[in-house]
Amino acid sequence: MWEIISDYLPALLIGQYPNGPLGGLVLTLILSVLGLALAFPLSIGLALSRLSPYALFRVPSTIVVYVIRGIPLVMLVFWSYFLVPGLIGETVSGFTTLVVTLVIYQAAYMSEIVRAGIEALPRGQTEAARSLGLGYGNTMKEVILPQALYNMLPSLISQFVSTIKETSIGYVISVHELTYSANQVNSSLLTKPLQVFVTLSLIYFVVCYALTQGAALVDKRINRRRTGATVSTEGKPHDPVFQGQ
Repeated sequence: MWEIISDYLPALLIGQYPNGPLGGLVLTLILSVLGLALAFPLSIGLALSRLSPYALFRVPSTIVVYVIRGIPLVMLVFWSYFLVPGLIGETVSGFTTLVVTLVIYQAAYMSEIVRAGIEALPRGQTEAARSLGLGYGNTMKEVILPQALYNMLPSLISQFVSTIKETSIGYVISVHELTYSANQVNSSLLTKPLQVFVTLSLIYFVVCYALTQGAALVDKRINRRRTGATVSTEGKPHDPVFQGQ
């Protein structure tokens, strides 16, 4: 296995680049970042629609989220692979197909994270903002979303970990991500499939474990700040300024 790492690690990390297409772990990370970044605004829109008091927005968004979450990812890949070219009238690369798939898939899942983050905030936050004359849009933009998104950072990092693993489905449409690169290495060696795919698993594990630990640290920091804010708030009545009123 160490021989595979020493001889083929560059292929697993960057694919055939610079003598061929970029691939491997770097492409996996690029796909994951693009998928989440493009899905994020869509997820906010879906979450706000699901929380809307108007059925015109709430019902369609709920149907979209449940349908997408109920479809296997591989089926969504095939739908994108055949549907996108039909919609735009041009063939698209496997990279584009996988990005479109990840955006649709992650938007549905992240919308539930966003919705949960908004609903976890005390109702008094919204009532206070509305009492100050802020409309629904400004209340969400200036008061609710900043707090909700901050509290959701650990969950968003965890979702990034899931996206990294989900990019491996790109193998079925020949996207040169990490799993595809590992299969190319295996095809070159022919006699060491166990060692190749154990190495692949280790790479996934190291990356995902590091991000998971990062999410745990972020969660602890958020909890410390939240606890500190609570203690500070409880201590206000004992301040001299308050006592003198």
